[in-house]
Amino acid sequence: MKPVLKYGAFMLVGVTLVYLLVLGSFDPADIAVGAVISGALLYGTRKLTFVEGPASPNMFRRLLYFFPLAVAETWIIIVGTWKVALVTLHISSVECPGIVAIPIGERTPSGVAVSALCSTLSPGTFLVDVDWEKKVMLIHAIDASDPEEVRREHQEFYDRWQSKVFP
Repeated sequence: MKPVLKYGAFMLVGVTLVYLLVLGSFDPADIAVGAVISGALLYGTRKLTFVEGPASPNMFRRLLYFFPLAVAETWIIIVGTWKVALVTLHISSVECPGIVAIPIGERTPSGVAVSALCSTLSPGTFLVDVDWEKKVMLIHAIDASDPEEVRREHQEFYDRWQSKVFP
């Protein structure tokens, strides 16, 4: 068995469990359907899911650091929601919205996808495009008055939280 695939069964069980929890049923037929769907998803995303090489952290470490990542992203969503609510209620104004180029740096393709998702989940920022030639993510920010600050915040989030789970 390849070392890359040794966690495949755990991933299949985990994704199937998520499916069953969302469905709210543990009926044997639902378990079978969930396992088939999970297997198809894992097979379809195998190049992103089963990363080879010394740069990929082990599965236990990734799972351990996932929860702080989720808490940090939840906090960013709350802060972004607050800022957008203040703008929507005309309590504060939009001074300088714009697109900021965030360097990809050491991110893997799946790390870029997660960075883009995290940026888009937070109100006030969203992914516009990824320029693979220039190695930047183009992020629209509701406040781009200080592009260096936007870049610093994204890099700090990646370095502190995301890189341990999705490099």
